[in-house]
Amino acid sequence: MNVNRRNFIKTSGMFAAGSVILPPFVQSCQNVQITDNVKSYLNHFEVSTEMLQKVIATAMSKGGDYADLFFEHKTTNSLGLEDGKVNRAYSNIDFGVGIRVLKGDQTGFAYSETISLNDMQNAAKMAANIANTKATFNPGAVNEKTPSDFYKIVNKWDDVSVKDKVPFVQKINDKVFALDEKVIKVNAFLNDETSYVLFFNSEGRLTYDYRPMISFGVVCIMQKGDQVENAYSARSFRKGFEWLDDNLIDELSKEAIDKTNILFEATKPKAGEMPVVMGAGGSGILLHEAIGHTFEADFNRKGTSIFSNKMGKKVAGDFINIIDDGTLENNRGSINIDDEGNDVQRTYLVKDGILNSYLHDKISANYYKVAPTGNGRRESFRNIPIPRMRATYMENGTDSKEDIISNVDYGVYVDNFSNGQVQIGAGDFTFFVKSGYLIEKGKLTQPIKDINIIGNGPQALSDISMAANDFLIDNGTWTCGKDGQSVPVTCGLPTVLVKKLTVGGTNA
Repeated sequence: MNVNRRNFIKTSGMFAAGSVILPPFVQSCQNVQITDNVKSYLNHFEVSTEMLQKVIATAMSKGGDYADLFFEHKTTNSLGLEDGKVNRAYSNIDFGVGIRVLKGDQTGFAYSETISLNDMQNAAKMAANIANTKATFNPGAVNEKTPSDFYKIVNKWDDVSVKDKVPFVQKINDKVFALDEKVIKVNAFLNDETSYVLFFNSEGRLTYDYRPMISFGVVCIMQKGDQVENAYSARSFRKGFEWLDDNLIDELSKEAIDKTNILFEATKPKAGEMPVVMGAGGSGILLHEAIGHTFEADFNRKGTSIFSNKMGKKVAGDFINIIDDGTLENNRGSINIDDEGNDVQRTYLVKDGILNSYLHDKISANYYKVAPTGNGRRESFRNIPIPRMRATYMENGTDSKEDIISNVDYGVYVDNFSNGQVQIGAGDFTFFVKSGYLIEKGKLTQPIKDINIIGNGPQALSDISMAANDFLIDNGTWTCGKDGQSVPVTCGLPTVLVKKLTVGGTNA
């Protein structure tokens, strides 16, 4: 269903998950010089700059240091295929505003699913209670900030019908079945999301973002004799409908088949501590789980991260450069502004082996007296922003993949992962490896599957002894969870050798 903002208001009673009561249209931009772009977002949310200033003044009325408003209108659509047919469809519309007040490092927060001036004022009063000194706040001039444009879209998902999308889901089912006679079942999905964001704060910054997202994937289930195996292949980008084509279907289908076929011959290696070669791409989960979370500044500000006292110190080899990047074109983890209205950037976390920066939101940036890095992110308008990763990856080294493998007498090569977690304080991590290979006398030999890799983040970082020149971003459907919030991310890595990690396999 093609629903623009105005039609959404008129028909909101049709959507159980998105039904809200919205105020009459208010002409915006009175006596304020702003561009047509920001006017369109004010009109989209049916607010004026005068309304925004009134709500901010209320939020600051008890002596807060800072306040901001985060408006969001998100439409989510999902198609699912099982048993050969597209037989599941889901749509949801979410709408509202989050109001945050900061007093020192303390946060007052409230949200409203309706945006009448009265309801926003009531939410602002609740958020204001983080402070307790009666104050009068006079909003200054409105300063429009034009956001970056890291995801250019030709055909917006707003303009694409279910009928247009169904054939692609059906095609990937048919393609997987056609590629291998062992296929007994296929599950496929196509999820698209469109978010409109409007941001205003007590410093007068007014900015906005349009955030598309598409995720397309397939699960292949195959049987050989009595053995049943499955594997998953997916891609996710901030792209439009033009991204879907037959080449993508061929790529995902072949990948799912290949990943599943490997598992029929795979075994588990002996458990123990050994060298681990992390393959290019999805092995970036090592950076995400073992290192990335411990670089988030809230953990360091509170002294709970193992890296809290290591800023400016050597943490890895001279050839190690680790980046968190919000600027990659059309990347799942990219954002034109962060959820605090800040510019995003390419941030070196580790530069030439030295800890160079944490990932900052406004609170931590104030604490460390540095500029925000554009990492203040939230799941929705119902959540406060906290420091989060975007696309986290390591730059190329100078070795080759073949040289790295040849340096291992006995160990494992891994490149296909499903999930992981980290204990922030100790830096201990674990992640699950779906498949890989045993390395024996410098060569890949027996396929392996279903093992855990366990280690300590700072130790693993310092134990990276070689890095190849084959850097790759994994454009899968990576999602990061923290403090009950989930946000889209990506990760990447060149092939690297970690001198020793604990591999959970068999005891024999």
